[in-house]
Amino acid sequence: MTVDSILSESTAAPAVTPVGSAERVQSIDVLRGVALLGILLMNILEFGLPLGAELNPSIAGGDKGLNLAAWVANHVLFEGKMRAIFSMLFGAGAVLITSRPERRGGGIELADIYYRRTLWLIAFGLAHAYLLWEGDILFTYGLFGLVLFPLRNVKPWYLIAAGLLLLAPLTPGCLRESMEIRSLRKKAAEAAAVAAAGRPLTDRQQEDRFAWKEKLKGLHQDPGEIAEEYKDHRGSYWRLFLRRTRVVPGTQSSDLYRFGVFDALGMMLLGMGLLKLGVFSAELRSSTYIRLLSFGYGVGVPLNALTGYLYYRSGFDPAYLMTHYAIYQYGRLLVALGHIGVVMLVVKASVLPRLTTSLAAVGRTALTNYLGTSLVCTVLFNGYGFGLFGRLQRVQLLGVVLAVWATQLVVSPLWLRVFRFGPVEWLWRSLTYGRRQPMIRSRESRVPVQIV
Repeated sequence: MTVDSILSESTAAPAVTPVGSAERVQSIDVLRGVALLGILLMNILEFGLPLGAELNPSIAGGDKGLNLAAWVANHVLFEGKMRAIFSMLFGAGAVLITSRPERRGGGIELADIYYRRTLWLIAFGLAHAYLLWEGDILFTYGLFGLVLFPLRNVKPWYLIAAGLLLLAPLTPGCLRESMEIRSLRKKAAEAAAVAAAGRPLTDRQQEDRFAWKEKLKGLHQDPGEIAEEYKDHRGSYWRLFLRRTRVVPGTQSSDLYRFGVFDALGMMLLGMGLLKLGVFSAELRSSTYIRLLSFGYGVGVPLNALTGYLYYRSGFDPAYLMTHYAIYQYGRLLVALGHIGVVMLVVKASVLPRLTTSLAAVGRTALTNYLGTSLVCTVLFNGYGFGLFGRLQRVQLLGVVLAVWATQLVVSPLWLRVFRFGPVEWLWRSLTYGRRQPMIRSRESRVPVQIV
């Protein structure tokens, strides 16, 4: 089933019905599986190390030898790139799940189903963030997903232009914050020198010292804050729950308006446009995907490598980090487009069939795998489980990633041999449509699944 056939379908079938297995786009499932696995390369650092260590390796996890090499590889190829693809595919999904019923004449019922589905995703995100892990992305997707429905029929190039325009304000914002960090740090150093000389501080100097300490907390680089984070993650479930009640309200409010609305929503709009252009369906010519990966990697990889090198040379200076973020969106977008080009070429050429089958299964059960990974990793790293938080180096954390990948690539296709959806996908669909959805495949529909 291709995107074009879904977008153009018009039959006498019921207008608003759940998407069946035969109506899925294989290349999108494969790409979603790749993105989901890749996201763990960054999330594992937040599961296993203090916040900020994924960007500043000097905080924890090792910044020498193989650990530094692991940080460089993540910085150049994966950090933010896989999340960008996942966000694009979420935007693309808003078009896919509405186009078929809309062509069949779905009216207000279509909007009802779409918004019910999105509101339930918000509920999943709230439960995930407060009960399991503060790094949740589902709430963000659900919140901005509410905006996408009225935009589903906008022309693709308008969507792409809107997505790029949303990313643009991040550049001056990050440059402004970089200058603010430099100024605050200078004022705090001057105040510290006055205090060291035994002279009394003015009210303004005391305010500068306090403001600098608060800024370091916001950048997750305050030593006292880091020490407290170790205690929380190595403590009880209740202690971590109380931490989440302090942290999550900020990440789901002010952080979204400062960053998420530009980052996540911008990528979603790009995804909607790219889907309509046929990019995600492996329908375009191979030469188009070759140009996509050549341009994406040819510009994005050197750009990310340069910013990573300069950040390393600065001693992981937080002021330079914000300068890097001024061009971060463009570097991550370019490399993400390169990754998309590679995946589409693999699918188009029908090579690595066992791997792509397993990746597609991971993509079809993405919500279950995402939440399942959070469950496994929080038990593995937090104090109420095995208590490995802060005890593994970056390279060792990669071993955990490989183990989770292997499990997902094996279990997901085995599960789909018997069941129509992942367990959380089944719950989500049942809640959306207000009735229990069929879960177990009929014996006739059970086909052998190749496992990587």
